[in-house]
Amino acid sequence: MPMPTTDLSKRSTIYFESELHQALRLKAAHSHRSLSDLVNDAVRQSLREDQDDLASFEQRLAEPTMSYEALLNNLKANGKL
Repeated sequence: MPMPTTDLSKRSTIYFESELHQALRLKAAHSHRSLSDLVNDAVRQSLREDQDDLASFEQRLAEPTMSYEALLNNLKANGKL
């Protein structure tokens, strides 16, 4: 969903690799959206994924932990190494 440019929008310069810029321009033309809309959506999606990851980490804080050494010893003891 495109976000209209408003007084709250900030201008920034972003340097893309040539191939990424070409792909982004083609996608923008194909989807009838601006480069800014596509980049804003991608950044929002990345931030949502970060938020989801942080929530998952928070939920797993109470889980027991095992050191790498203990994991290897356990695998060896169970005949998996």
